[in-house]
Amino acid sequence: MTSTDELIQKATDTDKNEVECDSQEESFLFRVPLLESYHRLQHDADAVNQPPPAIPEALLDAPPSMIERFQSEGFCVFPEVLSLKDVHALNDRLEDVLRGQYDRKAAPDKIPKKIKTPKPPMKTSDAEEKKSENGDEDDTPTNAGSKKKKKSKGGWVGPIGFSGNYQNVKVLQIINIHKADSLYRRLETNPQLAHLVAQLAQWPQGARLAQDQVWAKPPGAPPLVFHRDSPYFMFDPNDVVTVWIALDDMLEELGPLEYVVGSHKWGDGRVGSASQFFQASNVHNLLQSAASCEGLAMDDLTIISMKGIKAGSLSIHHGKIWHGSNKNQSKTKPRRGLGLHFVPANVKFTREAQQSKLWKPYVEGVADPSKVELSQENFPICKW
Repeated sequence: MTSTDELIQKATDTDKNEVECDSQEESFLFRVPLLESYHRLQHDADAVNQPPPAIPEALLDAPPSMIERFQSEGFCVFPEVLSLKDVHALNDRLEDVLRGQYDRKAAPDKIPKKIKTPKPPMKTSDAEEKKSENGDEDDTPTNAGSKKKKKSKGGWVGPIGFSGNYQNVKVLQIINIHKADSLYRRLETNPQLAHLVAQLAQWPQGARLAQDQVWAKPPGAPPLVFHRDSPYFMFDPNDVVTVWIALDDMLEELGPLEYVVGSHKWGDGRVGSASQFFQASNVHNLLQSAASCEGLAMDDLTIISMKGIKAGSLSIHHGKIWHGSNKNQSKTKPRRGLGLHFVPANVKFTREAQQSKLWKPYVEGVADPSKVELSQENFPICKW
């Protein structure tokens, strides 16, 4: 299995000289300044510490080699797109949403049972993050309501409500957090993200956000079975591209996201259903079936792990690429990620949407779902 360290270096080397940067040595790295208001092309490592430049007149274009790699391999990786300050803010707002606090007044389409314990203190600095990473800070979940660690009946109270009880740990899923929280909405409708998605997918009409999903794995949470995203989106055309954003450093023990390189080119054959996403075993059962239909054994597959990417990094993947993740084997650390599912701006609902729990609320009682207008509030076109 290949780690992202090699992959990111490959991306940096491959894309040199594809973007003009005033004759300086360049690589295609971009930043989404969530808490500021600028975008930029980073010329070198020192640029991170320089004052932000003004907003460019045009958004950054993906180099041709990057588009070719996306079409060939099915995904691209972008390191540290969000600052740690932004990541801390997103994780802090996630804690609020899990406690029923919505600054956009509406609730997400799906939300776990409300957490009743006080939320953990927000990390506010890079130094604090590094201190924790170096082991100078106890990672045992704490009660944010006091300076001393307090124990509840279920154990320590930590991020995403983890109590310290490792029995029957469940993955927390939120669908469409952007409807409830303005910070997530601001991130998910960022024009630079949508611009890159549209370029990689070759959508001249632009990109529309169809749905977001927060996947939060407490310590001990089960794996996510390998699957494709596209079968769950009832649109015509049936094109989907997902932006996956890491909200934690992807240590191997957390069960990072994994991609099967080139599997977006496979046919639709497989045996079984991914209706049960979280399984203690057989995480590869659907993948193995799909590979077999292509005449491939598991040993023939190239699987890339997102192990090693930092919080705030992201990947963009094709809706038909096979991907999944292993169990969170950490005893103390959560594994949080945000998935943004984009579709072409001109999509229409199909009749299958009327049978889907995800899409039925938007087309219920309508004779022809293709006539339903997708609203900017629920399905924003991210304009540039």
